[in-house]
Amino acid sequence: MGSRVMILSVLMTLTFPSSSCEDEQLKLNEVRYECVCEGMSCEGKDRCSGQHCFASLIINEGLPDYQKGCFQVYEQSKMTCKTPPSADQAVKCCQGYLCNMNITVQLLPKVIVLIIVSMVTVLILRKLHQNQMQRLNAREVEYGAVDGLIASNVGDSTLADLLDHSCTSGSGSGLPFLIQRTVARQITLMECVGKGRFGEVWRGQWQGESVAVKVFSSRDEKSWFRETEIYNSVLLRNENILGFIASDMTSRNSSTQLWLITHYHEAGSLYDYLQYTTLDTVDCLRIALSIASGLTHLHTEIIGTQGKVAIAHRDLKSKNILVKENRHCCIADLGLAVMHSQCTNHLDMGNNPRVGTKRYMAPEILDESIQVNLYDSYRRVDIWAFGLVLWEVARRTISNGIVEDYKSPFYDLVPNDPSFDDMKKVVCVDQQRPNIPNRWFSDPTLTSLAKVMKECWYPNPSARLTALRIRKTLTKIDDSFNKFKTEC
Repeated sequence: MGSRVMILSVLMTLTFPSSSCEDEQLKLNEVRYECVCEGMSCEGKDRCSGQHCFASLIINEGLPDYQKGCFQVYEQSKMTCKTPPSADQAVKCCQGYLCNMNITVQLLPKVIVLIIVSMVTVLILRKLHQNQMQRLNAREVEYGAVDGLIASNVGDSTLADLLDHSCTSGSGSGLPFLIQRTVARQITLMECVGKGRFGEVWRGQWQGESVAVKVFSSRDEKSWFRETEIYNSVLLRNENILGFIASDMTSRNSSTQLWLITHYHEAGSLYDYLQYTTLDTVDCLRIALSIASGLTHLHTEIIGTQGKVAIAHRDLKSKNILVKENRHCCIADLGLAVMHSQCTNHLDMGNNPRVGTKRYMAPEILDESIQVNLYDSYRRVDIWAFGLVLWEVARRTISNGIVEDYKSPFYDLVPNDPSFDDMKKVVCVDQQRPNIPNRWFSDPTLTSLAKVMKECWYPNPSARLTALRIRKTLTKIDDSFNKFKTEC
């Protein structure tokens, strides 16, 4: 059955922190049943415990693969059990003690004919495209090391019809490979909404809803793999982190395509948004605080079975931050992220040779003084970049009827595509920082934000603010502004 069998296991043991949903729903979700467990993911056990029991059948390369087990998380059963059967996959769910023991799973009619035809087709295609499939299979073996499953996670609240009980957008719910494949096969690419060195971003449609499909170029496949790895191994569930749906590696039109499927935000990146939008103080604080909240969540390690490792982004910039419908922001693109666990003191750097964006590089990267084996080094690099993003946002905030045009950090000091040496001279040798316009100091909010920026730009990394301190400071600024408005 080839290496593809390696990625058919179901992640049935992932859990994640509960959101702020109604107590009644939480109590309902805590009910658990003992289920029959059969298949590769059972680890030799014949029983498991979850909120739903299931039985599934997948026709893989013409051969049937039966599995039984349980769903640990509500999102799993909510999405999986709603999936209709097809000619090559079906799933049935139930609630009750060992209720899946005698479940019979049936595919759509004429399945026997389809199996025979598919087997013959597979043999022919293998012969015609042997070299291509060998390359694809080799990659699947490599990527299959991600907990035995490629792209199983799914986002929650934005896909309202499927996950209508969730209260936050984000990721962290492990789902069976069956659903990942179903989602990927049913997506129709509608329009290209962005291009970059990594590849393209498309607006796709799945069951009437818009999703974002990031199609990686072959030269950036390590970034695709890193994001897939992080989303599958870390319980990221936060409204200020881009919601993940699935990751797919597939052969289309005789070429390998790498897809990352996420929630879709029509306003696009913060970089694009600031080009044509001016902000009032409320929007400015909302954007700044939401980015700081997302960065705090990434940087913080949460100990426990429902916890997460600490993550440093390493490529934070306005192009990697998306603006949501409510004008809050979420952080995207974890292709360069590093992970760290205090328990093991292990720093997971991944295997991506790509470096961050030069314009946003901290001085310790430019002068090569960074302590590469220390997690805090990368956290402090993120803080430097956050200060630059905050400067971009503040420039587009109106005070006393005045606002600056959008400009990238150091726009007046380096070329449009600066080199490493360009940035090193400006930031390290000349000790330059982005200019703070005089008009900011007549506005108490912008004055406070300018102070935060400067504390993000200290040459000494250890002197910079932490993400948590930034979030608390911005919250105080926001509270002061709201109090001032109320008094007026």
